[in-house]
Amino acid sequence: MNGYYVAPGGGEIIYVTYRLGYHKMYIEHERGAPAERFYDRLTEGYVRNENAVHHIEMEHLRHPYDEVQTSDLEEVVNKGMDAIIAEGIRDFIVDDSGLFIDALKGFPGVWSAYAQKTIGNPGILKLMDGVEDRGAEFRCCIGCDIAGKRIVVTGKCRGVITDSEKGSEGFGFDPVFSHDGKRTFAEIPMDEKNDVSHRGNAVRLLIEALRNEGLI
Repeated sequence: MNGYYVAPGGGEIIYVTYRLGYHKMYIEHERGAPAERFYDRLTEGYVRNENAVHHIEMEHLRHPYDEVQTSDLEEVVNKGMDAIIAEGIRDFIVDDSGLFIDALKGFPGVWSAYAQKTIGNPGILKLMDGVEDRGAEFRCCIGCDIAGKRIVVTGKCRGVITDSEKGSEGFGFDPVFSHDGKRTFAEIPMDEKNDVSHRGNAVRLLIEALRNEGLI
């Protein structure tokens, strides 16, 4: 069985030959996030818990589609899944993520990729200049269409916006987000980040849901 992993907003579909139990899936990578890291998180979960993943191969394919304009992350993913299925594509995984800042009423949220491209981390810090409430939350929503079933899960990671950029690891808003109030996501090792991050949490929720459905 074949499938896809599709990123809201269009972009590249990455053809991935790997096994979720007995299901082969396609995966399309979310723009801005290194694809290999998503695969690492997903496959490590299976290898560690189920020994179910045996092989991964990737081939890039183009498959643009329109992203629904809404502030709700799960709605973005669900509408994206509807659009993909309407084109006759089945057995795929799609994810979208964003940084939701309390004092900015959830901005940049689902517009995080656009905000990163336009104002970047300096712009976020400028918006937060003098703001006492630094609370923020990274969220990652994963939708999975597999064996005729739809699974949608959302992983979260609470933290704070720092006063300045720190660290050289990671990508996107990692240098201005701290989950523990001490170090940013750009300052911690990838293994540690995977243990606490929104994407890591979302992948673990997906693995649990797939297992509950008897698919792995």
